[in-house]
Amino acid sequence: MPVQSKKEIIAQDIIQKIRFAQYKPGDYLPSEHRLCELYGTSRETVRKALAQLTSLGLIQKIRGKGSLVLDVQNFTFPISGVVSFKDFDKQQGKSSDIEVLNLSERTSPSTFGGHNLNRRAPSYYVEHLRYIDNIPSVLNQEFLFKEAVPIITKADVINSLYSYLERTLSLNISYSTKEITVERVPERIAKILKLTDDHYAAVIRSMSYLDDTRLFQLTTSYQRPDKFKFIDFERRKNAARS
Repeated sequence: MPVQSKKEIIAQDIIQKIRFAQYKPGDYLPSEHRLCELYGTSRETVRKALAQLTSLGLIQKIRGKGSLVLDVQNFTFPISGVVSFKDFDKQQGKSSDIEVLNLSERTSPSTFGGHNLNRRAPSYYVEHLRYIDNIPSVLNQEFLFKEAVPIITKADVINSLYSYLERTLSLNISYSTKEITVERVPERIAKILKLTDDHYAAVIRSMSYLDDTRLFQLTTSYQRPDKFKFIDFERRKNAARS
């Protein structure tokens, strides 16, 4: 298991304190100076931890006042960020169970979500099921191009796919595009997710890219409607400063 850095340990600890209302929405976190004392570390490390919390939408930096804790009780799905379910649950102090249903070598599709990819690439096909409160809630079907991901095991998927890609394979994952629809899903998927007779689910199709703009992952995520909920968090860039 990868060793967490100091900034990650600090960020995780603050997340736990927010989750258990030690720091409530509307409260300010201790000053950077006080956090340095509490965690026995440098101001640079504290600032990196706070930057991570800011990117997650958990705090807002207020000039002259400090770090304001935001109301994130409804943030249940990482719709904007490039992050795995395992990592997101870890950030939110939750646990998750993942079952790998299929791991095999296949050729990627030539089209995806209405996009013509202009090629079919040798890939790993991974199908895994995520349980929430012991209920099968999210079914992911992914193609990982072998030119970027030469090998992968079930343990890599279960332990954290993106941690494996970034820390073990040293991939620099940059961004993804996502399309969200509500669709009637095939009978097999409906049975896996234990859907009702109407067989409708939220479907998220995402295409993920490396920092050199190479497409390396295609994901179709089927989600039970009663378990799917998100509030998007977006920071506006001030046009006057750009």
